Amino acid sequence: MIQVFGIKNCDTMKKAFTWLETQQLAYEFIDYKKAGIAESHLPDWNRRVGWKTLLNTRGTTWKRLGDEERAGIDETRALILMARHPSLIRRPLLDTGNDLLIGFDAARYADALAGAGE
Repeated sequence: MIQVFGIKNCDTMKKAFTWLETQQLAYEFIDYKKAGIAESHLPDWNRRVGWKTLLNTRGTTWKRLGDEERAGIDETRALILMARHPSLIRRPLLDTGNDLLIGFDAARYADALAGAGE
């Protein structure tokens, strides 16, 4: 089953939910802010896609960080910040078991999830 990680009230998450439901694909949603599981998953996600792909530097959480926290960001610091502030993790994050899809892209979802609903 597809696991969808993110934050419920995010507009991009809503697009992903709508797309998955339209395609009649079953999924499990995990709100990583409420479930508190981001830190335990970060090492695996980082290994699979890299911290630069995971880190959301466009959102308000990133912008609210102090200059000293953002300056010279590296893998170690990025992982610490994402564990401390899960909303710094780009979303949605779909784990298909084989692929880890970051962000919403209907064409990429269609390619990666072809046959998943069968």
